[in-house]
Amino acid sequence: MQYLQKYNPLRAFGDLRRWLATRKPYELWFMMLAMLITLVILWMFVKDSNVATPYKRDIIYVQQWRLDRSDADIKAQQAKDLPEELKRKAAFEAAQKKRQAEFKKYDDWLTKHGF
Repeated sequence: MQYLQKYNPLRAFGDLRRWLATRKPYELWFMMLAMLITLVILWMFVKDSNVATPYKRDIIYVQQWRLDRSDADIKAQQAKDLPEELKRKAAFEAAQKKRQAEFKKYDDWLTKHGF
């Protein structure tokens, strides 16, 4: 138990206080500035770590099919799924064209300003 007496927080605080009393005022200001810069950088890391996902995760369910399906059943199911698939493809292509237009706008701006 005598080993833990060397690590008393009150003694550590007193030691810090005596050390700070021997410092010149400009040293204390630079120390506070260094601590502030360090805390700002740490705060930026913590703030940046909470990034929300930019997309929504979709759950894809796998359909199980009977082994004895006929070709007519397969074609009927494909015909039923075709409009939804075309709608998805059209939405994807529209989003892709929109993104491409945004990049073109930035590229034109950079080219205009000599970059």
